[in-house]
Amino acid sequence: MKKHRLIAFTDNVLTIIMTILVLELDRPSSPTLAAFWALRQNYFAYFLSFFWLGSLFIALNEIWEKVEFISSRVIYVTLLLLFTLSFLPYTTGLVSTYFDSRVVQALYGTVVINSTICNWYLHYVIDKVNLNNQELLTRTKEYRKLLVPVLGIKLLGLILTIFVNPHWMMYSVLIATGI
Repeated sequence: MKKHRLIAFTDNVLTIIMTILVLELDRPSSPTLAAFWALRQNYFAYFLSFFWLGSLFIALNEIWEKVEFISSRVIYVTLLLLFTLSFLPYTTGLVSTYFDSRVVQALYGTVVINSTICNWYLHYVIDKVNLNNQELLTRTKEYRKLLVPVLGIKLLGLILTIFVNPHWMMYSVLIATGI
């Protein structure tokens, strides 16, 4: 498979996931500000998931521009990343409905954390087939270093969600997205 086909496939799957996110939004019970305000948690969950995916899309595209070679391992890790991301609309919809649920927030967090781990590993396997591309290796190394504190923030959010307050998962993703 050529690199450009994998990029196109990844972009298309991410686009579909982002589109499904908006389709999961509840409609207000009436066309009033109060009805829209009642759905503020839905909009927050959508906003957070959309922009988290968007930041991932941007980061992936910055890296893919420098990639010269891919392997079957890169393809399968990309599929694994997209598989974990495909659960995001479902868990975002659950969070929108059950915003105060520790179980639902933890499930959302698990999807986000697993996706972050897959993303880290994807950059690692990309390096393995592009060992002569110093510019790429420098960039992916910097990116993987950035993902370590991001992952730590999300893991802390998951722990705080389970033991302190269910909303911490969403807050930790918001904080991590800003890094």
